[in-house]
Amino acid sequence: MSSILVFNKWNTESIEVKDPGLKQYINLTPQYVPRTGARYATHRFHKSKVFILERLMNKLMVPGHRSKKHVKSSGHCTGTAVQAYSIIKKTMEIIEQKTKKNPIEVFVQALENASPREEVVSIEYGGARYTKAVECAPQRRVDITLRHFIQGAYDHSFNKKTSIENALAEEILAAYKSDQKSTAISKKNEIERQADASR
Repeated sequence: MSSILVFNKWNTESIEVKDPGLKQYINLTPQYVPRTGARYATHRFHKSKVFILERLMNKLMVPGHRSKKHVKSSGHCTGTAVQAYSIIKKTMEIIEQKTKKNPIEVFVQALENASPREEVVSIEYGGARYTKAVECAPQRRVDITLRHFIQGAYDHSFNKKTSIENALAEEILAAYKSDQKSTAISKKNEIERQADASR
């Protein structure tokens, strides 16, 4: 039996997640139709069984949430799964064209580079609030990074001439190179700097 190809183009069998903390949380098993329809929504850690590009599609459909506020809204991101599917496909084609590599491999490497290892929580002690550095849970590392990818892409394309496909491809490529132009990389460095100062 032949293996399933992502978008009927790219193979994921040879791709390896190098970060040992993220190996169980980045699923590279593709499906013919990457749309589980919230099958895992009621199970706490089961979304890690969802193919990683499908999780990116799900984030793409709700890009505007930031600190529990919906900062962006548009008719183009109201939950159309087919449109999200085509955006991700075009993005992967752009990445392949620019790098001449398997775009899924580039995306996984970008995800590993941009995943924050630490973050800051606020604790209350004796009526005063303090910040404390804590390790970031592996599944949360993936979730935060995917959100930063999408928000960075929308910041560069919302009400601008740049298309969402090009903006998302540039965001992923910048994270792949660990470039500060990537919103995800700059946010990761900011979070880890705050955590370092809160020890």
